[in-house]
Amino acid sequence: MTGPAKRVVIGLDVNAERVTGEVSPRTHLADFLREQVGLTGTHIGCEHGVCGACTVEIDGEIARSCITFAAVCEGAKVRTIEGFDDDPLMVRLRAAFTAEHALQCGYCTPGMLIAARDLVRRKGKLAAAEIREAMSGNLCRCTGYVGIVRAIELVMAEEAR
Repeated sequence: MTGPAKRVVIGLDVNAERVTGEVSPRTHLADFLREQVGLTGTHIGCEHGVCGACTVEIDGEIARSCITFAAVCEGAKVRTIEGFDDDPLMVRLRAAFTAEHALQCGYCTPGMLIAARDLVRRKGKLAAAEIREAMSGNLCRCTGYVGIVRAIELVMAEEAR
């Protein structure tokens, strides 16, 4: 018989606020954010890092929080969809997603928006086929991606001006 599971105390910056918590070494960042921090905008879809619903930013890079252990984020700067409220690029992406009907049920939308923002920042202007390929790591069961690609194209065109 084994003893109780080992727990560790972690401290990280979430959306520019210091957060601490006690987790098991195998607690995923998505679970920590949702259950202990109360940030439910990070969705858990597949729990295998495939669908992208759990996409967050960790130290400025996008990552799948469902396959990232919270304990390895000690000292990291994590940004969830809630942390992008005042981000000018995210504001434009949200407006474009709305205008282009790029969301339906909304489950994939937080991860999709974070990935789209990262793509616009890194790549600038891309053709529709390139956007579709670059966003292929984020799955949507509702939209068919046409509106999503158009929304990203729209924002990329604005950025190019």
